[in-house]
This record gives sequence, C-alpha cells and structure tokens, in this order.
Amino acid sequence: MKAGLKKRIDHLVGKAVHDWDMIRGNDKILVGVSGGLDSQVLLKILYDLKKKAPVRFEILPVHIDVGFDNFLGTRLKDCIDKDYCSLKLELVRENYGLLAHSDKNRENPCFLCSRLKRKKLFEIAEENGCAKIALGHHKDDLIETLFLNIFYAGKIGTMKPRQSFFNGVFDIIRPLAYVEKKDISLFAEKFGLPEFATP
Repeated sequence: MKAGLKKRIDHLVGKAVHDWDMIRGNDKILVGVSGGLDSQVLLKILYDLKKKAPVRFEILPVHIDVGFDNFLGTRLKDCIDKDYCSLKLELVRENYGLLAHSDKNRENPCFLCSRLKRKKLFEIAEENGCAKIALGHHKDDLIETLFLNIFYAGKIGTMKPRQSFFNGVFDIIRPLAYVEKKDISLFAEKFGLPEFATP
C-alpha cells in the first residue's frame, strides 16, 4: 500500500507539473515549509522528484518563524537538515504572529500574519534567485477556496495551480493541486513524517 500510495501521488504531482508547466530546467524553487503535513509532504515529493526528473532544478526550503515561543522553527530545521542530506532549511525569524495578535491589529490576525509571511517569501525568493515559490495547497484547498469565494465574495474563482505575480517575475506553484487531503494525511502517516504544531 505504501508503494502504491506514493506512486499515485507521484503521478498526480507529475500531471499537475506537466499540465501547468510548473518546473523547467535550471529552476530554483523556494519551498514554503510551515511544519504542517501538507508542506512536509510537498518537500518530500519534490525532493524525490528532483532525483529522477528529466530536467535539473534546485530546492530551497524556507520556514518563517512568526515569533511564538514554541521553538517550532528550530525543531523543524533539525528534522529537515537530518532527513534531507542535500538540503538545509533556511530559518527566518520574524515577529509577525505577535504583531498580528497585538492591540495594533484590529483585523483578522491570521490574514495579517499570512500576508506578511507571503511578502517575506517573495523577498527571500528574490534574494536567492528563486523565480518559483512552491506552496502545499492541495485539491481540497482549491475546492474550499472556490466555495468561500462564491458564498462570501460573490465571485467564481479559486487558487490556480500556477499563478504569476509582479508581471511574471515570480510564479507561485502548487504541485499538490490534484492530490486530495486524505491521501496527503495517509502519505505522511505511512512515511512517518513528523507534524509540528503550528500557531
């Protein structure tokens, strides 16, 4: 079952990458790693794909520690640096979580924190020559976003598997776009991937 599950997910990721032209030769891809299972699975799948893909590309895993005193970033870095011999997690410490939950922010704290993290990812991508940013959104996320937009924004639309920003300077790619959440959870369980509690 373990081999069959990985083969199925590899196939779906490969199809998404092909359908949306996500990865090209000599790409340098920043992979956003939150510590949740989705981003953990994404990193493993891309790491394995890198070994057998017909084109060469680089991976830069990045975690933005938002400032809560739970040492998540340090534990995540230790785990990734140990399990992925050719990768080193870039750990960036910020105070976004504290700022988002402060008296200065009267809006949705999750929205502000997410926006600040996304801005920082673009900055890190630019500093490191990464034109692609890979995020762990999966099929269920895309469907959920569609319904949220319909019911709360009055429009039909969702996240695309590949989206360009700043006139094509950066592309956000979602290689798990065809993969269901239940398979991601099962994959993480079967391969013993650690789940870090995120604030």
